[in-house]
Amino acid sequence: MILVTGGAGFIGANFVLDWLALNDEPVINLDKLTYAGNTESLQSLAQDARHTLVQGDIGDRVLVSSLLARHQPRAVVNFAAESHVDRSIHGPGEFIQTNIVGTFNLLESVRGYWQGLSEAPKEVFRFLHVSTDEVYGSLAKDDPAFTESNHLEPNSPYSASKAASDHLVRAWHHTYGLPVLTTNCSNNYGPYHFPEKLIPLMIVNALAGKLLPVYGDGLQIRDWLYVKDHCSAIRRVLEAGRLGETYNVGGWNEKANLEIVHTVCHLLDELRPRADGKPYQDQITSVTDRPGHDRRYAIDARKLERELGWKPLETFESGIRKTVQWYLDNPDWVAHVQSGAYRQWVQKQYHSGG
Repeated sequence: MILVTGGAGFIGANFVLDWLALNDEPVINLDKLTYAGNTESLQSLAQDARHTLVQGDIGDRVLVSSLLARHQPRAVVNFAAESHVDRSIHGPGEFIQTNIVGTFNLLESVRGYWQGLSEAPKEVFRFLHVSTDEVYGSLAKDDPAFTESNHLEPNSPYSASKAASDHLVRAWHHTYGLPVLTTNCSNNYGPYHFPEKLIPLMIVNALAGKLLPVYGDGLQIRDWLYVKDHCSAIRRVLEAGRLGETYNVGGWNEKANLEIVHTVCHLLDELRPRADGKPYQDQITSVTDRPGHDRRYAIDARKLERELGWKPLETFESGIRKTVQWYLDNPDWVAHVQSGAYRQWVQKQYHSGG
């Protein structure tokens, strides 16, 4: 039995689905079910006795402690986080509460549970904290990629709150001996991605005939990681990672945002051409850049390959094709996540600019 927090979100849902597709070990899935937590992503598990979804907050110590005591998981995998930079700029308080205070409360609940275990289960227990490459800050064009020894230099309220949570996890290991593992991943993409992020937003807007908003000059560079590759890396770190260690997870795919948008457009031209025969790239528009926009992230994932033998299976070309096809094949999921509140957010955030 494992406990997954945030398992109805984008990465968490993919992790739970893949976990139960690969083995029969049950999952208790704790998710607050905010706007980004979507039970429809887990619809295929609705009648699966191996999966139990519990609506709740990682900061609720009474709830978390009761789940731990009742189900006796051998591991906790923590995906629960507020995770959108733009939202953190407009409302940083929720990010402080969930990512810092919530992680603290979760660690304390887990520590109490772990300390009460008998010797054998205590020895094998793991707490895996899923984090982001954004905690490292921004890179210049010719800087080497982030390694696990880079200083944490976060630049947004989101990344600062995640860096704080990483520090807490490290401290609970060094102070209390809690058996922790941390992963810092690059930009994920793939199925079940909430359409406020770049790739699903471009797909959804393109198909709806809307403008495709690109921040500034669109030359911000990110490393792109197919979500199912990320899930396989987490499983491998959980299985064999060294206690107290951090592992960077990357896709070895540095791409500028504008290149990503053009790639999506070209795939849609092929797979779902516009009725008027024009290219989707005609819908691209520049909008005002966001404050403090980091210019480049890049992940050096060689430690994970060297120590644990992990490498991504998907190239960007194969992963992005699978992703676009998934959105074309799942219009009901897309329609249902696009609530009125979501539409108001997109209108507010991606206002037209120079």
